Amino acid sequence: MADEPTEGGLRGRDLVGIGGMLAGAVVFGLVLGLLIDDAFDSTPVFTLIGIALGMVAGALGFWVRVRAALR
Repeated sequence: MADEPTEGGLRGRDLVGIGGMLAGAVVFGLVLGLLIDDAFDSTPVFTLIGIALGMVAGALGFWVRVRAALR
Protein backbone atom coordinates (compact mmCIF):
# COMPACT_ATOMS: atom_id res chain seq x y z
CA MET A 1 0.00 0.00 0.00
CA ALA A 2 1.24 3.53 -0.74
CA ASP A 3 0.80 4.80 2.84
CA GLU A 4 2.85 2.05 4.48
CA PRO A 5 5.91 3.31 6.34
CA THR A 6 9.29 2.94 4.76
CA GLU A 7 12.55 2.76 6.63
CA GLY A 8 13.54 6.30 7.52
CA GLY A 9 11.17 7.82 4.96
CA LEU A 10 8.07 9.91 4.83
CA ARG A 11 4.60 8.63 4.06
CA GLY A 12 1.95 10.45 2.06
CA ARG A 13 0.07 11.71 5.08
CA ASP A 14 3.34 12.95 6.59
CA LEU A 15 3.91 15.06 3.49
CA VAL A 16 0.35 16.40 3.61
CA GLY A 17 0.86 17.32 7.26
CA ILE A 18 4.10 19.12 6.50
CA GLY A 19 2.43 21.03 3.66
CA GLY A 20 -0.44 21.99 5.94
CA MET A 21 1.99 23.16 8.58
CA LEU A 22 3.84 25.32 6.05
CA ALA A 23 0.63 26.88 4.74
CA GLY A 24 -0.78 27.32 8.24
CA ALA A 25 2.30 29.13 9.47
CA VAL A 26 2.18 31.63 6.60
CA VAL A 27 -1.59 32.16 6.93
CA PHE A 28 -1.26 32.62 10.70
CA GLY A 29 1.47 35.24 10.18
CA LEU A 30 -0.64 36.97 7.54
CA VAL A 31 -3.75 37.14 9.74
CA LEU A 32 -1.77 38.28 12.76
CA GLY A 33 -0.11 41.00 10.68
CA LEU A 34 -3.45 42.14 9.29
CA LEU A 35 -4.92 42.36 12.79
CA ILE A 36 -1.97 44.38 14.09
CA ASP A 37 -2.09 46.69 11.05
CA ASP A 38 -5.81 47.20 11.61
CA ALA A 39 -5.31 47.93 15.32
CA PHE A 40 -2.61 50.52 14.70
CA ASP A 41 -4.13 51.85 11.44
CA SER A 42 -0.78 51.42 9.73
CA THR A 43 0.39 50.54 6.28
CA PRO A 44 0.93 46.84 5.53
CA VAL A 45 4.25 46.80 7.38
CA PHE A 46 3.09 44.32 10.01
CA THR A 47 1.36 42.20 7.37
CA LEU A 48 4.63 41.82 5.49
CA ILE A 49 6.51 41.14 8.72
CA GLY A 50 3.89 38.54 9.67
CA ILE A 51 4.20 36.79 6.30
CA ALA A 52 8.00 36.76 6.57
CA LEU A 53 7.91 35.40 10.12
CA GLY A 54 5.36 32.78 9.05
CA MET A 55 7.66 31.68 6.25
CA VAL A 56 10.60 31.40 8.65
CA ALA A 57 8.53 29.48 11.22
CA GLY A 58 7.21 27.16 8.51
CA ALA A 59 10.69 26.51 7.15
CA LEU A 60 12.03 25.73 10.63
CA GLY A 61 9.11 23.42 11.34
CA PHE A 62 9.61 21.71 7.98
CA TRP A 63 13.30 21.19 8.69
CA VAL A 64 12.66 19.74 12.14
CA ARG A 65 9.93 17.33 10.97
CA VAL A 66 11.81 16.10 7.91
CA ARG A 67 15.05 15.68 9.84
CA ALA A 68 13.26 13.66 12.52
CA ALA A 69 11.51 11.49 9.93
CA LEU A 70 14.70 10.69 8.04
CA ARG A 71 16.61 9.55 11.10
